[in-house]
Amino acid sequence: MNHRILIVEDDEKIARLLAQTLEKYQYEVALITDFDAIVEESNAFDPHLILLDINLPSYDGYYWCRQLRQHTTCPILFISARSGEMDQVFALENGGDDFITKPFHYEIVLAKIRSHLRRSFGEYAPQSGERTIERGTLTLFVERMELHKGEEVIPLQKKECSILELLLDEEPKVVSRERLLEELWDDQSFVDENTLNVNVARVRKKLDEYGVTSHIETVRGAGYRFMLSDDER
Repeated sequence: MNHRILIVEDDEKIARLLAQTLEKYQYEVALITDFDAIVEESNAFDPHLILLDINLPSYDGYYWCRQLRQHTTCPILFISARSGEMDQVFALENGGDDFITKPFHYEIVLAKIRSHLRRSFGEYAPQSGERTIERGTLTLFVERMELHKGEEVIPLQKKECSILELLLDEEPKVVSRERLLEELWDDQSFVDENTLNVNVARVRKKLDEYGVTSHIETVRGAGYRFMLSDDER
């Protein structure tokens, strides 16, 4: 299967070099040509993965990531010269799955692409048949990437769903940071130490926004566990 990768990068030289490198590895690549019609071009190409820059004409990558997330659940990897911690936080909180800092080594870009494609479409992708995890009034629909609280449906991003799947599966036991890293990222050597913290924080924020009183507890020196509240048992 030749996976389709969409590159959203307004630096023509970087975009061209990325495309040439990916095409050498048999990926089908498309470059955005109209930066006011990113969603339309993405829908037409139907990518398996998107590489998205932050600094773009008119609107930034955070804005476009939010727009794209209304149409696709495919992995979105930010690529940017910005290297601040808050830039990475904003990227993840706006729907991104990973963050690659420029200048980058193409080996790292390729490794991250392979890892995310395996998680979404390869040997680690969910198998046929819907998997659900029920804990009290909460039900996680893994393949739909939805958490249901009674009649309310809480949409999840891929990493949010994966974190909740692991924690709910083991509830009320502690899940180690090492296991979470291993399950969420195929190659941990390219994962920043703070990335897991950011993703867990994003899940906590999502639960709080939707009024879920159960919460994720940090167990210092061990990991995390899901604590089911009394009114959601």
